[in-house]
Amino acid sequence: MNILQINTADKGGGAEGSAYNLMRSFIEAGHKSWLAVGTKYRDDKNVFEIPRSAPIWPFLALSNVSRRLDRRGVPCARRLARILDRLANPARLREWRNGLEEFEFPSCKRLLDILPGLPDIIHCHNLHGWFFDLRLLQTLSRRFPVILNLRDTWPLAGHCAYFLDCDKWRNGCIGCPRISLYPGIRKDAAAENWKRKQAIYSASRLYVTAPSEWLIEQAKQSMLSAVQYKVIPNGIDANVFKPGDKAAARAALDLPADSKLVMFAAAAAKTPFKDQETLADAVLDLHDKAPTLHFLCVGMEIPALRNLPNMHCISYISSPPKMANCYRAADVFIHTARAEAFGKTVTEAMACGTPVAATAVGGIPEQITHGKTGLLSPMGDAAALAQNALELCENSTSMRDACAERGSQFSLKAQTDAFLNWYKEIIADYGNRS
Repeated sequence: MNILQINTADKGGGAEGSAYNLMRSFIEAGHKSWLAVGTKYRDDKNVFEIPRSAPIWPFLALSNVSRRLDRRGVPCARRLARILDRLANPARLREWRNGLEEFEFPSCKRLLDILPGLPDIIHCHNLHGWFFDLRLLQTLSRRFPVILNLRDTWPLAGHCAYFLDCDKWRNGCIGCPRISLYPGIRKDAAAENWKRKQAIYSASRLYVTAPSEWLIEQAKQSMLSAVQYKVIPNGIDANVFKPGDKAAARAALDLPADSKLVMFAAAAAKTPFKDQETLADAVLDLHDKAPTLHFLCVGMEIPALRNLPNMHCISYISSPPKMANCYRAADVFIHTARAEAFGKTVTEAMACGTPVAATAVGGIPEQITHGKTGLLSPMGDAAALAQNALELCENSTSMRDACAERGSQFSLKAQTDAFLNWYKEIIADYGNRS
């Protein structure tokens, strides 16, 4: 098959890594696979950056410079490029000023022209991130079978990536209470955005997938009408994330050999969808209850924990083998969130044999087998989370095999095979459409 995936970028967060890994896995399975992105970071001939064009070229030229700086890791370059893109395109600037989600990306119409061949199927991941004209779904789905892979709830709402405790998305997003929630809008046009999406979906023929039953159920209750809905969990590399020698892992990371170790990952940027406040409170509670515990923080340092004794901090890790070593070194992994479609770090930890203490939100309860591979607590309940982490610390060795077995079920190979089998069904179904 010729498989085209579309995503915001080819490197970055979970969706970016998942789409790229799927592309490589499809190629290894003997298929032609391409990834079209808003911003290309990797040097990979199978990744194509969707071209940009605008009538006011000086701003576009400056935007191109900003994007090059972004690829080099220059802070704020991405935001500057977005501002310059708007200035270069008056129609898009009007959308932004009026609080509309930005669909004015005329060069998206040239998407198929940049590919070495026509796709047999198009698999869309995140389409927010200021790079894609959502109206193109109508045109594409008339020519090819199109999958919309939900990574969050943005396709179901008037602008936000997750609607948290708001239920206005069910009936039109009238009177948005959080217009600044990512991706934010300048003024409240959420209801109009909702109607625009509804009209696009109604005029399109879409197959919808998500990594969790929770997210699929949200989709079925929304304005996103689909030919089929299917749950396919995200996959991890089972050759990397697997049990190993805990002592060797701790030695490689210069961590104490004999102490109980609690690991957690802190987001690189503060986001309302994670829950660092509950995480920090739980860690402080753990320290009070068990002062000899050691902690491993991967990612951004949490200010409230800066002076905590026995704290070991490792900055953002891009190497999967090193991340796997961190999981192996830990006795328990803590995960907190206010919204989560699928916790990639949860399955990575379990696959390495480490039980998980997590908040029971979104798709996470579908990943953890409560009492066997981890323990779940209510969102925002730091005391319950800390108590669960203590219990898991004491039983981590006995839970190791169950965790590894559960984590291995979420392999990249399983995800790849599931998608390839579904692609064949979809292509046949699409060919038989009336």
